[in-house]
Amino acid sequence: MKKILFITATRIGDALFSIGLLDHITRTYPDAKITVACGPLVTEFFSPVPQVEKVITLKKRKWAGHWRDLWQETVKTNWDMVVDLRNSAVSRLILAKQRYIFGPHIDQQKHKVEQSADVMGLDYVPLPRLWFSSETLEKARQLVPDGGPVLGIGPAANWIAKTWPNDRFIDLIKRLTAENGILPNARVAIIAAPGEESQARPVLESIPENRRIDLIAKGSPAFAAACIARCDFFVGNDSGLSHSAAAAHIPVLGLFGPSWPHIYRPYGDKAAFVATPKNFAELIDYPGYNSKTAPCLMDGLTVDAVENAARNLWAKVSKMKNAA
Repeated sequence: MKKILFITATRIGDALFSIGLLDHITRTYPDAKITVACGPLVTEFFSPVPQVEKVITLKKRKWAGHWRDLWQETVKTNWDMVVDLRNSAVSRLILAKQRYIFGPHIDQQKHKVEQSADVMGLDYVPLPRLWFSSETLEKARQLVPDGGPVLGIGPAANWIAKTWPNDRFIDLIKRLTAENGILPNARVAIIAAPGEESQARPVLESIPENRRIDLIAKGSPAFAAACIARCDFFVGNDSGLSHSAAAAHIPVLGLFGPSWPHIYRPYGDKAAFVATPKNFAELIDYPGYNSKTAPCLMDGLTVDAVENAARNLWAKVSKMKNAA
């Protein structure tokens, strides 16, 4: 029985970019016992994974104290395999028969999901996927009940510069749920994390009460992902929510401006993105740019462009269903 240590990210998007590799490991070594080390925000994504017997939470500490803590928790085990996507010293200072470590040999201009596959030298790219506990699934069903299609919208992001304006989300929702839209008269779920209420609530309040689903600050990132998994289509900024939708294998359209879609776009057969005419480098090429204080840099992305991309993705996914 193999004992495997899997060291991964603290941020939601990066963690989900790596979870396909973990899925590959569980399928390749079905009898393995796996320990995952990750950040506090993403522990619930990994704890329901079959064969994961322990999740070690890496709470960031001064002077890299979290890495010392991890070393102390893992040094007494003779590991059969260590997969380290953080390029940490820990993976080099513990006993292991096999080591797969992210480093400068990985092409960092590839998509993050492809980079994860390259760490183990795979000849294919395992897609991100999600697991949920039965309790989480039931809670999600209560907030997003059966009863017709649901359009999921993620109008917030972790910094203003890559947040599409609210008035455009409102216009887009009206178009996509109109009689000639992709989801006529659909319910609309507005999803945002705690602290993003002021960004998301105006979009929620624009929707008729009988069709709105309030998922603003309703729980953990993994719970939000379980709710997203119950949607029929998702549109959102470049954020962990969009990557959750991709990992849930529902159609997802990511909106991009000041970030690189070839590295960070939602990844999967049902995932697509649409971007501003100017790329990341062009958008931030002005005097005094500061990521913490930059205003919205998504103005170049029109509602027409997003609607067209959504319709194209919907048509593609519909064709896939018909061919299945």
